Amino acid sequence: MATTTQDSSMDATQAALLAKVQPAELQEQPLVTNNRDFNWVTDKICRIVETKTPTWWWICMAVALMTASFTGLGLLWLVSSGVGVWGLANPINWGWAIVNFVFWIGIGHAGTLISAVLCLLKQGWRTSINRAAEAMTIFAVVCAGIFPLFHVGRVWFGWWLFPIPNSNGIWPQFRSPLEWDVFAVSTYGTVSVLFWYMGMIPDLSVLRDRAVQRLKKNAYEGAGALAKGMDIFRKNFYAIFAMGWRNAGNHWRNYEMAYLILAGISTPLVLSVHTIVSFDFALAVLPGWHTTIFPPYFVAGAIFSGFGMVLTLMLPLRALYGMHDLITQRHIDNMCKICLGTGSIVGYAYIMEFFIAWYGANPYESFAFINRAFGQYWWAYVMMFSCNVFTPQLFWFKKVRENWALVWIMSIFINVGMWFERFVITVTSLANDFMPSSWGYYSPTMVDILTFFGTFGLFSVLFLLFLRFLPLMPIAEVKFVMPAADPHGHHGDAKGDHH
Repeated sequence: MATTTQDSSMDATQAALLAKVQPAELQEQPLVTNNRDFNWVTDKICRIVETKTPTWWWICMAVALMTASFTGLGLLWLVSSGVGVWGLANPINWGWAIVNFVFWIGIGHAGTLISAVLCLLKQGWRTSINRAAEAMTIFAVVCAGIFPLFHVGRVWFGWWLFPIPNSNGIWPQFRSPLEWDVFAVSTYGTVSVLFWYMGMIPDLSVLRDRAVQRLKKNAYEGAGALAKGMDIFRKNFYAIFAMGWRNAGNHWRNYEMAYLILAGISTPLVLSVHTIVSFDFALAVLPGWHTTIFPPYFVAGAIFSGFGMVLTLMLPLRALYGMHDLITQRHIDNMCKICLGTGSIVGYAYIMEFFIAWYGANPYESFAFINRAFGQYWWAYVMMFSCNVFTPQLFWFKKVRENWALVWIMSIFINVGMWFERFVITVTSLANDFMPSSWGYYSPTMVDILTFFGTFGLFSVLFLLFLRFLPLMPIAEVKFVMPAADPHGHHGDAKGDHH
């Protein structure tokens, strides 16, 4: 009885104590702020395409076209003179070409991760950034494909990389990881285009219908014939690519099923593509390359650099278009945290490489990593380690994540560091191989520099065209994550439309 009385008194004491405790309720920041309604979301996203082209767009396009011409000049010079103009020489027969290829493929990984993996995991915060990230993926693959294609020298024979019957009986070497690259990257590009385009179909129909409504109302007083002509163009252009979308229930049912299937197909590609790219190095019996850590290390680095590029692109667009209610601090926080996580994985891989070299007791392997950090390319290693390991650690601090200008600068550092990572991996192992008598030092030529920096111009041209003619965000998906879309939720005075 005494024990029972003691237990009941303790229970009463605990109950009284708990009654005094009033835990704070965790308020999750909404994905669309300021109680915006459906009409506002539709207008905000569509007006980017429908309004007059801003002056800054023309300035950026002029600079991008001029920069893209560098790649054209560099490739013309290379084809007319030979790949020797790229600064390639024994023992370094892979230079900036493979570095830039791996860099651009890595940039494209965030788009597939946001679209496919986060879609399957039902992460609603992806909706405001997935369309731009998918576009970034496709344009990055275009830039990446330039380098291996022209690295073969006789680019007009590039089609021999595919298993097409030919009169010479020449077939690809299917045991080569370089051949695996062809199939992995082409599959990745194809699926990314399908995913990107299919996700835009409902939004293209919205742009089509809005143009039709303006034409019916003839609302062009003072706007001139040009505005009406543009709406006629929009009506026909978007009607073709909307493929007869009428917002019907069976359309949505088929769309969601197809979207889910493509997400399931794309998810393995996130892991497989950069794994296969890492095999370009890992399957070579060369100190510093021949290691099993490369596949997960490359995949983490690709996601790291991809999210860095998403931040680099989306933060200026957020400011230029006034998209603060759609790309909120919650989106920036989540992207910074992913950069922090993947950057920490990359930093762990850098340290583990030294442990593996020591534990393996292979003198050539040990020399390769000591030389990588303290040899003739020490400056590149310092740049790589500083940008990729130390920079993302600042994302632990909330004040850093809330300073969008600082986040933008750090995202640029991340991409610079990831380019140097590919440079360090490629060049240091080749420059100092097994025979000291054949050691060399790689320096890029002006053609290397023009070709590489010109790809940023090509990427920018494609991205600017995307901004001007296609919806920047998926209108329907953004609305799905709003309180007004929840039939059981309370969304105040928010009112929606059928678009």
